[in-house]
Amino acid sequence: MSVVLPRGPQRIACLSTESAEVLYRLGAEDRIVGISGYTVHPPRARREKVKICGFTSGQMDRILAVQPDLVIGFSDLQLPLLRECERAGRAILWFDHRDLVGIVEMVRELGRLVHATKAARLLVAQLESAQQAVTLAAERLPWRPRVYFEEWDEPMICGIHWVSELISLAGGTDVFSGRARAPGARERIVSTEDVVAADPQLILGSWCGKRFAPDRVRERIGWQGLQASMVEIKSSDILSPGPAAIERGLPRVLAAIADRVGMPVASLGLPAEWLGAFDHQRLFGAAA
Repeated sequence: MSVVLPRGPQRIACLSTESAEVLYRLGAEDRIVGISGYTVHPPRARREKVKICGFTSGQMDRILAVQPDLVIGFSDLQLPLLRECERAGRAILWFDHRDLVGIVEMVRELGRLVHATKAARLLVAQLESAQQAVTLAAERLPWRPRVYFEEWDEPMICGIHWVSELISLAGGTDVFSGRARAPGARERIVSTEDVVAADPQLILGSWCGKRFAPDRVRERIGWQGLQASMVEIKSSDILSPGPAAIERGLPRVLAAIADRVGMPVASLGLPAEWLGAFDHQRLFGAAA
Protein backbone atom coordinates (compact mmCIF):
# COMPACT_ATOMS: atom_id res chain seq x y z
CA MET A 1 0.00 0.00 0.00
CA SER A 2 1.33 3.44 -0.88
CA VAL A 3 0.27 7.01 -1.50
CA VAL A 4 0.76 8.34 -5.04
CA LEU A 5 3.30 11.16 -5.12
CA PRO A 6 3.22 12.95 -8.51
CA ARG A 7 6.93 13.80 -8.63
CA GLY A 8 7.89 10.59 -6.96
CA PRO A 9 9.05 10.44 -3.35
CA GLN A 10 11.88 12.80 -2.48
CA ARG A 11 12.71 11.55 1.03
CA ILE A 12 12.74 7.76 1.25
CA ALA A 13 13.36 5.70 4.37
CA CYS A 14 14.55 2.17 3.54
CA LEU A 15 13.89 -0.27 6.36
CA SER A 16 15.62 -3.16 4.57
CA THR A 17 18.85 -3.36 2.65
CA GLU A 18 17.66 -4.39 -0.83
CA SER A 19 15.55 -1.29 -1.48
CA ALA A 20 18.49 0.97 -0.63
CA GLU A 21 20.75 -1.13 -2.84
CA VAL A 22 18.39 -0.83 -5.80
CA LEU A 23 17.85 2.91 -5.38
CA TYR A 24 21.61 3.44 -5.42
CA ARG A 25 21.85 1.35 -8.57
CA LEU A 26 19.12 3.45 -10.18
CA GLY A 27 20.96 6.68 -9.41
CA ALA A 28 18.32 7.74 -6.89
CA GLU A 29 20.52 7.64 -3.80
CA ASP A 30 19.97 11.35 -3.14
CA ARG A 31 16.36 10.54 -2.28
CA ILE A 32 17.34 8.16 0.53
CA VAL A 33 17.25 9.80 3.97
CA GLY A 34 17.53 6.72 6.19
CA ILE A 35 18.59 3.07 5.98
CA SER A 36 18.60 -0.14 7.98
CA GLY A 37 21.61 -0.82 10.16
CA TYR A 38 21.98 -4.09 8.24
CA THR A 39 22.53 -2.35 4.91
CA VAL A 40 25.79 -3.54 3.33
CA HIS A 41 25.50 -2.86 -0.41
CA PRO A 42 26.74 -0.52 -1.61
CA PRO A 43 29.34 0.06 1.14
CA ARG A 44 29.12 3.83 0.72
CA ALA A 45 25.53 3.75 1.92
CA ARG A 46 26.70 3.05 5.47
CA ARG A 47 28.92 6.13 5.34
CA GLU A 48 26.43 8.43 3.71
CA LYS A 49 23.05 7.60 5.22
CA VAL A 50 21.52 7.75 8.69
CA LYS A 51 20.78 4.36 10.23
CA ILE A 52 17.21 4.45 11.50
CA CYS A 53 16.31 0.83 12.31
CA GLY A 54 17.31 -2.81 12.54
CA PHE A 55 15.40 -5.39 10.58
CA THR A 56 12.65 -6.27 13.02
CA SER A 57 13.28 -3.43 15.43
CA GLY A 58 12.72 0.24 14.91
CA GLN A 59 11.82 3.31 16.88
CA MET A 60 9.30 5.62 15.31
CA ASP A 61 11.03 8.73 16.55
CA ARG A 62 14.21 7.81 14.63
CA ILE A 63 12.25 7.08 11.46
CA LEU A 64 10.14 10.23 11.69
CA ALA A 65 13.21 12.32 12.52
CA VAL A 66 14.45 11.97 8.93
CA GLN A 67 11.08 13.29 7.70
CA PRO A 68 10.38 10.62 5.07
CA ASP A 69 7.63 11.05 2.53
CA LEU A 70 7.83 7.31 1.82
CA VAL A 71 8.87 4.35 3.99
CA ILE A 72 9.82 1.09 2.23
CA GLY A 73 9.93 -2.27 3.99
CA PHE A 74 10.08 -5.98 3.30
CA SER A 75 8.34 -9.11 4.61
CA ASP A 76 5.64 -9.75 7.17
CA LEU A 77 8.19 -9.09 9.91
CA GLN A 78 8.39 -5.41 8.96
CA LEU A 79 4.73 -4.94 8.17
CA PRO A 80 3.72 -3.91 11.74
CA LEU A 81 6.35 -1.16 11.70
CA LEU A 82 5.17 -0.02 8.28
CA ARG A 83 1.59 0.13 9.54
CA GLU A 84 2.77 2.28 12.41
CA CYS A 85 4.45 4.61 9.92
CA GLU A 86 1.22 4.74 7.95
CA ARG A 87 -0.75 5.69 11.05
CA ALA A 88 1.77 8.48 11.57
CA GLY A 89 0.82 9.89 8.16
CA ARG A 90 3.66 8.50 6.08
CA ALA A 91 3.22 6.79 2.74
CA ILE A 92 4.46 3.21 2.75
CA LEU A 93 5.53 0.62 0.20
CA TRP A 94 5.68 -3.04 1.23
CA PHE A 95 7.49 -5.81 -0.63
CA ASP A 96 7.16 -9.49 0.24
CA HIS A 97 8.81 -11.25 -2.70
CA ARG A 98 10.51 -14.60 -2.07
CA ASP A 99 11.85 -15.53 -5.50
CA LEU A 100 14.07 -14.28 -8.33
CA VAL A 101 11.11 -13.05 -10.36
CA GLY A 102 10.12 -10.95 -7.38
CA ILE A 103 13.57 -9.35 -7.25
CA VAL A 104 13.22 -8.27 -10.86
CA GLU A 105 9.72 -6.93 -10.24
CA MET A 106 10.96 -4.96 -7.23
CA VAL A 107 13.60 -3.30 -9.42
CA ARG A 108 10.97 -2.37 -11.98
CA GLU A 109 8.59 -1.04 -9.33
CA LEU A 110 11.26 1.13 -7.73
CA GLY A 111 12.29 2.35 -11.17
CA ARG A 112 8.75 3.51 -11.84
CA LEU A 113 8.53 5.04 -8.39
CA VAL A 114 11.55 7.32 -8.81
CA HIS A 115 11.04 7.90 -12.54
CA ALA A 116 14.14 5.88 -13.47
CA THR A 117 12.58 3.28 -15.73
CA LYS A 118 15.49 3.26 -18.19
CA ALA A 119 18.00 2.59 -15.41
CA ALA A 120 15.69 -0.10 -14.05
CA ARG A 121 15.52 -1.80 -17.46
CA LEU A 122 19.31 -1.81 -17.67
CA LEU A 123 19.65 -3.26 -14.17
CA VAL A 124 17.07 -5.96 -14.92
CA ALA A 125 18.96 -6.85 -18.09
CA GLN A 126 22.18 -7.19 -16.08
CA LEU A 127 20.52 -9.42 -13.50
CA GLU A 128 18.95 -11.62 -16.14
CA SER A 129 22.24 -11.83 -18.06
CA ALA A 130 24.03 -12.97 -14.91
CA GLN A 131 21.49 -15.72 -14.35
CA GLN A 132 21.74 -16.86 -17.95
CA ALA A 133 25.55 -16.93 -17.82
CA VAL A 134 25.53 -19.11 -14.71
CA THR A 135 22.86 -21.41 -16.14
CA LEU A 136 24.95 -22.03 -19.26
CA ALA A 137 28.10 -22.54 -17.20
CA ALA A 138 26.33 -25.03 -14.92
CA GLU A 139 25.39 -27.16 -17.93
CA ARG A 140 29.08 -28.03 -18.26
CA LEU A 141 29.29 -29.52 -14.79
CA PRO A 142 29.76 -33.32 -14.87
CA TRP A 143 27.13 -33.92 -12.13
CA ARG A 144 24.79 -32.06 -9.81
CA PRO A 145 25.72 -32.30 -6.12
CA ARG A 146 23.09 -32.45 -3.41
CA VAL A 147 23.21 -29.15 -1.53
CA TYR A 148 21.99 -28.24 1.93
CA PHE A 149 21.83 -24.49 2.53
CA GLU A 150 21.75 -23.56 6.21
CA GLU A 151 20.34 -20.11 6.93
CA TRP A 152 20.46 -20.43 10.72
CA ASP A 153 21.89 -22.92 13.19
CA GLU A 154 19.69 -22.91 16.31
CA PRO A 155 17.21 -24.06 15.19
CA MET A 156 18.52 -25.26 11.86
CA ILE A 157 16.73 -23.44 9.05
CA CYS A 158 17.13 -24.32 5.39
CA GLY A 159 17.24 -21.85 2.51
CA ILE A 160 14.43 -19.58 1.35
CA HIS A 161 13.00 -19.82 -2.18
CA TRP A 162 15.33 -17.43 -4.01
CA VAL A 163 18.33 -19.24 -2.48
CA SER A 164 16.96 -22.57 -3.65
CA GLU A 165 16.57 -21.10 -7.14
CA LEU A 166 20.18 -19.87 -7.11
CA ILE A 167 21.41 -23.34 -6.16
CA SER A 168 19.49 -24.85 -9.05
CA LEU A 169 20.78 -22.24 -11.53
CA ALA A 170 24.34 -22.92 -10.39
CA GLY A 171 24.06 -26.66 -11.03
CA GLY A 172 23.17 -28.02 -7.61
CA THR A 173 20.16 -29.87 -6.24
CA ASP A 174 18.67 -28.23 -3.16
CA VAL A 175 17.83 -31.14 -0.86
CA PHE A 176 15.08 -29.10 0.80
CA SER A 177 13.64 -27.37 -2.25
CA GLY A 178 10.17 -28.48 -1.22
CA ARG A 179 10.40 -26.42 1.96
CA ALA A 180 11.93 -23.36 0.31
CA ARG A 181 8.54 -22.03 -0.78
CA ALA A 182 7.21 -21.98 2.78
CA PRO A 183 5.97 -18.50 3.76
CA GLY A 184 7.86 -18.36 7.05
CA ALA A 185 11.13 -19.49 8.57
CA ARG A 186 9.32 -21.70 11.06
CA GLU A 187 8.21 -23.99 8.22
CA ARG A 188 11.82 -24.28 7.05
CA ILE A 189 13.18 -25.69 10.32
CA VAL A 190 14.94 -29.02 9.72
CA SER A 191 16.21 -31.73 12.06
CA THR A 192 19.40 -33.74 12.15
CA GLU A 193 17.38 -36.71 10.92
CA ASP A 194 16.16 -34.66 7.94
CA VAL A 195 19.67 -33.61 6.96
CA VAL A 196 21.21 -37.05 7.43
CA ALA A 197 18.44 -38.61 5.34
CA ALA A 198 19.04 -36.03 2.58
CA ASP A 199 22.78 -36.89 2.63
CA PRO A 200 24.06 -33.59 1.16
CA GLN A 201 27.38 -33.52 -0.66
CA LEU A 202 27.82 -29.78 -0.13
CA ILE A 203 26.71 -27.63 2.78
CA LEU A 204 26.48 -23.89 2.21
CA GLY A 205 26.38 -21.96 5.47
CA SER A 206 25.02 -18.44 5.67
CA TRP A 207 24.01 -17.69 9.22
CA CYS A 208 22.23 -14.38 9.12
CA GLY A 209 24.23 -11.84 11.10
CA LYS A 210 27.04 -14.13 12.30
CA ARG A 211 29.90 -16.19 10.93
CA PHE A 212 29.31 -19.77 9.79
CA ALA A 213 31.30 -22.24 11.91
CA PRO A 214 32.04 -25.49 10.01
CA ASP A 215 33.80 -27.09 12.99
CA ARG A 216 30.70 -26.68 15.13
CA VAL A 217 28.58 -28.18 12.37
CA ARG A 218 30.85 -31.24 12.07
CA GLU A 219 30.60 -31.80 15.83
CA ARG A 220 26.81 -32.04 15.84
CA ILE A 221 25.54 -35.31 17.20
CA GLY A 222 24.60 -37.61 14.34
CA TRP A 223 26.47 -35.65 11.65
CA GLN A 224 29.71 -37.63 11.72
CA GLY A 225 28.69 -39.84 8.82
CA LEU A 226 28.09 -36.96 6.41
CA GLN A 227 30.71 -36.58 3.69
CA ALA A 228 29.73 -33.06 2.69
CA SER A 229 32.20 -30.27 2.10
CA MET A 230 31.30 -26.94 3.70
CA VAL A 231 31.49 -23.41 2.34
CA GLU A 232 30.42 -20.13 3.89
CA ILE A 233 28.58 -17.49 1.87
CA LYS A 234 28.20 -14.14 3.59
CA SER A 235 24.59 -13.55 4.51
CA SER A 236 24.76 -10.01 3.12
CA ASP A 237 25.59 -11.51 -0.27
CA ILE A 238 22.68 -13.93 -0.53
CA LEU A 239 19.99 -13.53 2.14
CA SER A 240 18.58 -10.18 1.00
CA PRO A 241 16.23 -10.40 -2.01
CA GLY A 242 17.96 -7.80 -4.15
CA PRO A 243 20.70 -7.54 -6.80
CA ALA A 244 23.41 -8.73 -4.39
CA ALA A 245 21.83 -12.19 -4.19
CA ILE A 246 22.21 -12.58 -7.95
CA GLU A 247 25.40 -10.66 -8.56
CA ARG A 248 27.34 -11.76 -5.49
CA GLY A 249 25.57 -14.78 -4.03
CA LEU A 250 25.03 -16.67 -7.28
CA PRO A 251 28.69 -16.65 -8.41
CA ARG A 252 29.73 -17.82 -4.96
CA VAL A 253 27.26 -20.69 -5.12
CA LEU A 254 28.58 -21.61 -8.57
CA ALA A 255 32.18 -21.49 -7.32
CA ALA A 256 31.35 -23.77 -4.37
CA ILE A 257 29.51 -26.28 -6.57
CA ALA A 258 32.24 -26.30 -9.22
CA ASP A 259 34.85 -26.94 -6.52
CA ARG A 260 32.76 -29.77 -5.08
CA VAL A 261 32.56 -31.57 -8.40
CA GLY A 262 36.24 -30.93 -9.11
CA MET A 263 35.85 -28.65 -12.10
CA PRO A 264 37.72 -25.32 -12.40
CA VAL A 265 35.37 -22.38 -12.86
CA ALA A 266 37.62 -21.15 -15.67
CA SER A 267 36.59 -24.20 -17.71
CA LEU A 268 32.86 -23.49 -17.49
CA GLY A 269 32.78 -21.07 -20.42
CA LEU A 270 31.73 -17.98 -18.50
CA PRO A 271 32.05 -14.84 -20.65
CA ALA A 272 35.04 -12.69 -19.76
CA GLU A 273 32.88 -9.59 -19.32
CA TRP A 274 30.65 -11.43 -16.87
CA LEU A 275 33.60 -12.61 -14.80
CA GLY A 276 35.06 -9.13 -14.83
CA ALA A 277 31.81 -7.63 -13.62
CA PHE A 278 32.02 -9.74 -10.47
CA ASP A 279 35.75 -9.43 -9.84
CA HIS A 280 36.44 -13.04 -10.74
CA GLN A 281 39.95 -13.19 -9.31
CA ARG A 282 38.57 -12.43 -5.86
CA LEU A 283 35.53 -14.69 -6.23
CA PHE A 284 36.97 -17.66 -8.06
CA GLY A 285 40.74 -17.49 -7.68
CA ALA A 286 43.44 -16.08 -9.95
CA ALA A 287 43.27 -19.10 -12.28
CA ALA A 288 39.85 -18.00 -13.46
